[in-house]
Amino acid sequence: MTTDSRLVHISSAHNPLLAELRRLSQDNGAYRRSGKVWIEGDHLCRAALERGVRPEWAVFSASGHARAPASWSAAAERVAILDDALFARISGLESPAWMGFVVRLGDLRHPLRLQQNTVVLDRIQDAGNVGSILRTAGAMGFRQVLALKGTAALWSAKVLRAGMGAHFGLQLHEGLDAADVLALEVPLLVTHLQGDRWVHDTLLPSPCAWVMGHEGQGVQPALVERADLLLRIVQPGGEESLNVAAAAAICLHASVAGTGRP
Repeated sequence: MTTDSRLVHISSAHNPLLAELRRLSQDNGAYRRSGKVWIEGDHLCRAALERGVRPEWAVFSASGHARAPASWSAAAERVAILDDALFARISGLESPAWMGFVVRLGDLRHPLRLQQNTVVLDRIQDAGNVGSILRTAGAMGFRQVLALKGTAALWSAKVLRAGMGAHFGLQLHEGLDAADVLALEVPLLVTHLQGDRWVHDTLLPSPCAWVMGHEGQGVQPALVERADLLLRIVQPGGEESLNVAAAAAICLHASVAGTGRP
């Protein structure tokens, strides 16, 4: 009988790997310090595998491992099986999943491209908004996303869940400044209450960079002043503004509908 040298069984609450998994799962900024990302749940893990991600660790509850496809263990460098009660301790979910991956952050990084369709997140703080925008960006073919300092952590558990797997098809960059956005070699498009054109009847350039701003403050002045187009979204109902994730969906769809391609 042969044993898999990649496989470890964990039954002790004091195991150091368990402590690391708990930090990655429950601390939104832990991935930045450790260089590793925790991906929990079969939906997100499947999305990662479909995009060619190779996990450093595949982690299963004991009961979950029994029903997991063998290919999921085979895709990882190492496999850990935790007692069910221990897996529940590391989970950041109200209803714990039965599996997760640990992925090296370096394996998820991409070069910054200056002439590519881009979405810029300017200090958007709500994790749900950020994840929704990532999902929309992926659906509309805007593959590059730049997150400025002050934006919710892109690889945090809440943003990952809201993104529904979109992360793994995107080129994500975070911790950037306005200067990084101004270095892009594509037109900057900003929605603004003082905009002099409507999104729906303007010929939008492609490629371009859509800048989506802070939920309360909007896009920072340094970017508004340098915008190539200041645009408004038609709101016949009279509301003062839209949720930033809803606004992003309208704008990105307008770009695709106007050019026929992202």
